[in-house]
Amino acid sequence: MRQIVMFIVCFVFLFAVSTVYAHPPSDIKISFDQTNNLLTAVIVHNTSNPSSHYINKVDIGLNGKEIIEHSISRQDNNAEETVTYRIPDVKDGDVLSVEGYCSISGKLKKEIKIKKN
Repeated sequence: MRQIVMFIVCFVFLFAVSTVYAHPPSDIKISFDQTNNLLTAVIVHNTSNPSSHYINKVDIGLNGKEIIEHSISRQDNNAEETVTYRIPDVKDGDVLSVEGYCSISGKLKKEIKIKKN
């Protein structure tokens, strides 16, 4: 019985230590190129190892409805993940959202309202 208790204590400790280093993205910088209908998002997520702790998913929404779900296997670099999508159906006044997910824990969502020229 003592061995089982020790195993559980060790497991809980290791889980707690691993989540200390996990964090959601710190910012998402969104831009929209109206000429080409291109949405670009720079998801700021500092990490020391972008192959094991990275942005693993990006969801794109249009007026509150998810239109793109993009799974990612590793982050571009230690500081950020940049993604670009063509969104042909965007109209003046639409709201685009970008939600970035950390592979370990946490997420961040940002929105922009489109103002067509």
